[in-house]
Amino acid sequence: MIRFVWLFILSCGFVQAQQLNCTVTLNTQKISNANQQVFKTLETAINEFVNKTDWTGQSLSQKEKVDCSMYITLSSYSSDQFVANIQVQSSRNIFNSTYSSPVLNINDKDFTFNYTEFENLRYNPNSYDSNLISVLSYYCYIILGMDADTFVPMFGDRYFKEAISIANLAQQGGYKGWNQSDGTMSRYILINDLMSSTYYDIRQSSFQYYMGLDAMSQDQKKAKEMIKGSLLNLAKLNGTKPNSYLLRIFMDSKSDEIVSVFTGGPSITINDLVDSLNKTSSSNSGKWQLLKY
Repeated sequence: MIRFVWLFILSCGFVQAQQLNCTVTLNTQKISNANQQVFKTLETAINEFVNKTDWTGQSLSQKEKVDCSMYITLSSYSSDQFVANIQVQSSRNIFNSTYSSPVLNINDKDFTFNYTEFENLRYNPNSYDSNLISVLSYYCYIILGMDADTFVPMFGDRYFKEAISIANLAQQGGYKGWNQSDGTMSRYILINDLMSSTYYDIRQSSFQYYMGLDAMSQDQKKAKEMIKGSLLNLAKLNGTKPNSYLLRIFMDSKSDEIVSVFTGGPSITINDLVDSLNKTSSSNSGKWQLLKY
Protein backbone atom coordinates (compact mmCIF):
# COMPACT_ATOMS: atom_id res chain seq x y z
CA MET A 1 0.00 0.00 0.00
CA ILE A 2 2.80 2.42 0.91
CA ARG A 3 4.56 1.77 -2.40
CA PHE A 4 1.31 2.49 -4.25
CA VAL A 5 0.90 5.76 -2.38
CA TRP A 6 4.39 6.87 -3.36
CA LEU A 7 3.98 5.93 -6.97
CA PHE A 8 0.79 7.98 -6.99
CA ILE A 9 2.55 10.96 -5.44
CA LEU A 10 5.40 10.81 -7.91
CA SER A 11 3.06 10.49 -10.87
CA CYS A 12 1.17 13.57 -9.75
CA GLY A 13 4.29 15.68 -9.51
CA PHE A 14 4.35 15.54 -5.68
CA VAL A 15 1.22 17.35 -4.54
CA GLN A 16 1.75 16.96 -0.80
CA ALA A 17 2.18 19.96 1.48
CA GLN A 18 4.32 22.52 -0.29
CA GLN A 19 3.18 25.82 1.18
CA LEU A 20 2.91 27.10 4.70
CA ASN A 21 0.45 27.18 7.54
CA CYS A 22 2.64 29.20 9.90
CA THR A 23 1.93 30.54 13.37
CA VAL A 24 3.97 33.69 13.98
CA THR A 25 4.51 34.91 17.54
CA LEU A 26 6.43 38.02 18.57
CA ASN A 27 7.62 37.98 22.19
CA THR A 28 8.32 41.51 23.47
CA GLN A 29 8.56 40.82 27.22
CA LYS A 30 12.18 41.99 27.30
CA ILE A 31 11.22 45.37 25.80
CA SER A 32 9.91 48.07 28.13
CA ASN A 33 8.81 51.68 27.62
CA ALA A 34 8.22 51.20 23.92
CA ASN A 35 5.28 51.73 21.59
CA GLN A 36 3.64 48.28 21.60
CA GLN A 37 1.67 49.11 18.47
CA VAL A 38 4.73 48.81 16.25
CA PHE A 39 5.28 45.27 17.56
CA LYS A 40 1.70 44.31 16.77
CA THR A 41 2.09 45.75 13.28
CA LEU A 42 5.37 43.85 12.80
CA GLU A 43 3.84 40.56 13.95
CA THR A 44 0.94 41.01 11.54
CA ALA A 45 3.28 41.93 8.70
CA ILE A 46 5.46 38.85 9.25
CA ASN A 47 2.42 36.60 9.53
CA GLU A 48 0.99 37.85 6.24
CA PHE A 49 4.36 37.72 4.51
CA VAL A 50 5.06 34.11 5.46
CA ASN A 51 1.56 32.76 4.92
CA LYS A 52 0.48 34.73 1.87
CA THR A 53 3.63 34.74 -0.24
CA ASP A 54 3.48 32.20 -3.07
CA TRP A 55 6.65 30.23 -2.38
CA THR A 56 6.10 27.36 -4.80
CA GLY A 57 3.67 28.42 -7.52
CA GLN A 58 1.14 25.79 -6.41
CA SER A 59 -2.31 26.33 -4.94
CA LEU A 60 -2.99 23.96 -2.03
CA SER A 61 -5.81 23.32 0.38
CA GLN A 62 -5.29 24.19 4.03
CA LYS A 63 -4.71 20.57 5.05
CA GLU A 64 -1.98 20.18 2.40
CA LYS A 65 0.14 23.01 3.73
CA VAL A 66 3.18 22.54 5.95
CA ASP A 67 2.41 23.24 9.60
CA CYS A 68 5.12 25.40 11.11
CA SER A 69 5.82 28.21 13.53
CA MET A 70 8.18 31.14 13.95
CA TYR A 71 8.66 32.35 17.52
CA ILE A 72 10.56 35.65 17.55
CA THR A 73 11.91 37.00 20.84
CA LEU A 74 12.97 40.64 20.77
CA SER A 75 15.85 41.55 23.07
CA SER A 76 16.24 45.21 22.12
CA TYR A 77 14.57 47.85 20.00
CA SER A 78 15.63 51.37 19.08
CA SER A 79 14.00 53.50 16.39
CA ASP A 80 13.66 51.04 13.50
CA GLN A 81 16.42 48.63 14.63
CA PHE A 82 15.50 45.27 16.18
CA VAL A 83 17.69 42.64 17.84
CA ALA A 84 16.07 39.24 18.27
CA ASN A 85 16.32 35.49 17.98
CA ILE A 86 13.96 33.33 15.97
CA GLN A 87 12.92 29.76 16.72
CA VAL A 88 11.68 27.95 13.63
CA GLN A 89 9.74 24.71 13.92
CA SER A 90 7.81 22.53 11.50
CA SER A 91 6.00 19.20 11.52
CA ARG A 92 4.21 16.85 9.16
CA ASN A 93 1.33 14.44 9.57
CA ILE A 94 1.97 10.71 9.67
CA PHE A 95 -0.13 8.53 7.35
CA ASN A 96 -3.27 6.95 8.77
CA SER A 97 -2.95 8.75 12.10
CA THR A 98 -3.68 12.03 13.84
CA TYR A 99 -0.04 12.29 14.92
CA SER A 100 2.11 15.20 13.74
CA SER A 101 5.84 14.48 13.74
CA PRO A 102 8.43 17.25 14.32
CA VAL A 103 10.68 17.82 11.31
CA LEU A 104 12.60 20.98 12.17
CA ASN A 105 13.52 22.83 15.33
CA ILE A 106 16.11 25.60 15.02
CA ASN A 107 16.88 28.52 17.30
CA ASP A 108 18.69 31.22 15.32
CA LYS A 109 20.22 33.76 17.71
CA ASP A 110 21.57 36.10 15.01
CA PHE A 111 18.41 37.86 13.92
CA THR A 112 19.03 41.61 13.66
CA PHE A 113 17.01 43.72 11.28
CA ASN A 114 15.51 47.11 10.47
CA TYR A 115 11.78 47.59 10.12
CA THR A 116 9.68 50.72 9.69
CA GLU A 117 6.05 50.45 10.75
CA PHE A 118 3.71 49.64 7.84
CA GLU A 119 6.70 48.78 5.64
CA ASN A 120 5.63 46.49 2.79
CA LEU A 121 7.34 43.10 3.01
CA ARG A 122 7.67 41.50 -0.40
CA TYR A 123 9.94 38.69 -1.53
CA ASN A 124 11.97 39.29 -4.68
CA PRO A 125 14.19 36.29 -5.50
CA ASN A 126 16.51 38.45 -7.60
CA SER A 127 17.41 41.14 -5.09
CA TYR A 128 18.42 41.79 -1.50
CA ASP A 129 15.88 44.10 0.13
CA SER A 130 16.34 43.69 3.90
CA ASN A 131 17.66 41.23 6.44
CA LEU A 132 14.13 40.75 7.76
CA ILE A 133 12.87 39.59 4.37
CA SER A 134 15.98 37.47 3.73
CA VAL A 135 15.84 35.59 7.05
CA LEU A 136 12.11 34.92 6.82
CA SER A 137 12.30 33.82 3.18
CA TYR A 138 15.33 31.66 3.85
CA TYR A 139 13.58 29.74 6.60
CA CYS A 140 10.42 29.36 4.55
CA TYR A 141 12.43 27.49 1.94
CA ILE A 142 14.32 25.50 4.58
CA ILE A 143 10.95 24.39 6.00
CA LEU A 144 9.67 23.43 2.56
CA GLY A 145 12.84 21.59 1.61
CA MET A 146 13.12 19.56 4.79
CA ASP A 147 9.43 18.67 4.59
CA ALA A 148 9.81 17.56 0.97
CA ASP A 149 12.75 15.32 1.88
CA THR A 150 10.51 13.31 4.22
CA PHE A 151 8.21 12.34 1.32
CA VAL A 152 10.59 11.79 -1.61
CA PRO A 153 14.38 11.26 -1.33
CA MET A 154 16.31 14.49 -1.98
CA PHE A 155 13.18 16.27 -3.21
CA GLY A 156 14.06 19.28 -1.07
CA ASP A 157 16.78 20.37 -3.51
CA ARG A 158 14.41 22.60 -5.45
CA TYR A 159 13.74 24.60 -2.26
CA PHE A 160 17.26 24.50 -0.87
CA LYS A 161 18.52 26.05 -4.11
CA GLU A 162 16.23 29.02 -3.41
CA ALA A 163 17.54 29.22 0.15
CA ILE A 164 21.18 29.24 -0.94
CA SER A 165 20.41 31.97 -3.47
CA ILE A 166 18.85 34.04 -0.67
CA ALA A 167 21.90 33.40 1.52
CA ASN A 168 24.32 34.49 -1.19
CA LEU A 169 22.41 37.72 -1.87
CA ALA A 170 22.04 38.46 1.84
CA GLN A 171 25.80 38.57 2.38
CA GLN A 172 25.83 42.07 0.94
CA GLY A 173 23.71 43.30 3.86
CA GLY A 174 26.55 42.75 6.32
CA TYR A 175 24.41 41.02 8.94
CA LYS A 176 25.70 38.09 10.98
CA GLY A 177 24.66 34.56 10.07
CA TRP A 178 25.24 34.61 6.33
CA ASN A 179 29.00 34.05 6.20
CA GLN A 180 31.28 31.08 6.75
CA SER A 181 33.02 32.90 9.61
CA ASP A 182 29.77 33.27 11.59
CA GLY A 183 30.07 30.03 13.54
CA THR A 184 29.20 26.36 13.17
CA MET A 185 25.44 26.86 13.59
CA SER A 186 24.91 29.73 11.15
CA ARG A 187 22.49 29.98 8.25
CA TYR A 188 25.51 29.74 5.97
CA ILE A 189 26.56 26.38 7.44
CA LEU A 190 23.01 24.99 7.43
CA ILE A 191 22.24 25.55 3.77
CA ASN A 192 25.71 24.63 2.53
CA ASP A 193 25.57 21.35 4.45
CA LEU A 194 22.09 20.62 3.11
CA MET A 195 23.38 21.06 -0.43
CA SER A 196 26.62 19.14 0.14
CA SER A 197 26.90 15.53 -1.03
CA THR A 198 28.87 14.88 2.17
CA TYR A 199 25.63 15.04 4.15
CA TYR A 200 23.26 13.34 1.72
CA ASP A 201 23.13 10.34 4.06
CA ILE A 202 21.39 12.49 6.69
CA ARG A 203 18.71 13.47 4.22
CA GLN A 204 18.34 9.90 2.96
CA SER A 205 18.08 8.65 6.52
CA SER A 206 15.42 11.26 7.26
CA PHE A 207 13.35 9.86 4.39
CA GLN A 208 13.82 6.29 5.64
CA TYR A 209 12.89 7.38 9.18
CA TYR A 210 9.60 8.85 7.95
CA MET A 211 8.84 5.81 5.86
CA GLY A 212 9.07 3.90 9.11
CA LEU A 213 6.69 6.28 10.87
CA ASP A 214 4.24 6.10 7.95
CA ALA A 215 4.29 2.31 8.17
CA MET A 216 3.48 2.20 11.90
CA SER A 217 -0.25 1.79 11.28
CA GLN A 218 0.36 -1.36 9.21
CA ASP A 219 3.18 -3.26 10.93
CA GLN A 220 4.70 -1.67 14.01
CA LYS A 221 7.54 -4.15 14.38
CA LYS A 222 8.66 -3.79 10.77
CA ALA A 223 8.26 -0.01 11.03
CA LYS A 224 10.47 0.09 14.11
CA GLU A 225 13.15 -1.87 12.26
CA MET A 226 13.04 0.71 9.47
CA ILE A 227 13.38 3.57 11.94
CA LYS A 228 16.19 1.79 13.75
CA GLY A 229 18.02 1.28 10.45
CA SER A 230 17.78 4.97 9.63
CA LEU A 231 19.23 5.92 13.02
CA LEU A 232 22.10 3.43 12.69
CA ASN A 233 22.91 4.96 9.29
CA LEU A 234 23.18 8.36 10.96
CA ALA A 235 25.66 6.89 13.42
CA LYS A 236 27.92 5.85 10.54
CA LEU A 237 28.01 9.41 9.26
CA ASN A 238 28.72 10.71 12.75
CA GLY A 239 31.81 8.53 12.75
CA THR A 240 33.28 10.51 9.86
CA LYS A 241 31.63 13.90 10.48
CA PRO A 242 31.07 14.05 14.25
CA ASN A 243 28.71 16.58 15.78
CA SER A 244 27.62 18.08 12.45
CA TYR A 245 24.99 20.82 12.57
CA LEU A 246 22.51 18.86 10.45
CA LEU A 247 22.82 15.81 12.66
CA ARG A 248 22.28 17.92 15.79
CA ILE A 249 19.17 19.47 14.27
CA PHE A 250 17.77 16.04 13.42
CA MET A 251 18.50 14.47 16.80
CA ASP A 252 17.30 17.43 18.85
CA SER A 253 14.07 17.55 16.84
CA LYS A 254 13.46 13.80 17.06
CA SER A 255 14.83 12.76 20.49
CA ASP A 256 11.49 12.72 22.34
CA GLU A 257 9.83 10.94 19.43
CA ILE A 258 12.55 8.29 19.26
CA VAL A 259 12.02 7.52 22.94
CA SER A 260 8.28 7.24 22.34
CA VAL A 261 8.70 4.91 19.35
CA PHE A 262 10.93 2.44 21.18
CA THR A 263 9.21 2.39 24.57
CA GLY A 264 5.79 1.17 23.45
CA GLY A 265 4.23 -1.48 21.24
CA PRO A 266 6.00 -4.62 19.98
CA SER A 267 9.64 -4.83 21.05
CA ILE A 268 12.71 -5.23 18.86
CA THR A 269 16.38 -5.56 19.77
CA ILE A 270 17.70 -2.06 20.42
CA ASN A 271 20.77 -2.46 22.63
CA ASP A 272 22.95 -1.67 19.60
CA LEU A 273 20.71 1.31 18.82
CA VAL A 274 21.06 2.71 22.34
CA ASP A 275 24.85 2.47 22.12
CA SER A 276 24.72 4.19 18.76
CA LEU A 277 22.44 6.99 19.96
CA ASN A 278 24.71 7.71 22.91
CA LYS A 279 27.61 8.18 20.51
CA THR A 280 25.62 10.13 17.92
CA SER A 281 23.84 12.47 20.32
CA SER A 282 25.44 12.41 23.75
CA SER A 283 23.61 15.60 24.74
CA ASN A 284 20.41 13.52 24.79
CA SER A 285 21.90 10.65 26.80
CA GLY A 286 19.40 11.22 29.60
CA LYS A 287 16.59 10.46 27.17
CA TRP A 288 18.29 7.39 25.73
CA GLN A 289 18.36 5.92 29.25
CA LEU A 290 14.57 5.72 29.00
CA LEU A 291 14.69 3.34 26.06
CA LYS A 292 13.56 -0.17 26.98
CA TYR A 293 15.35 -3.27 25.70
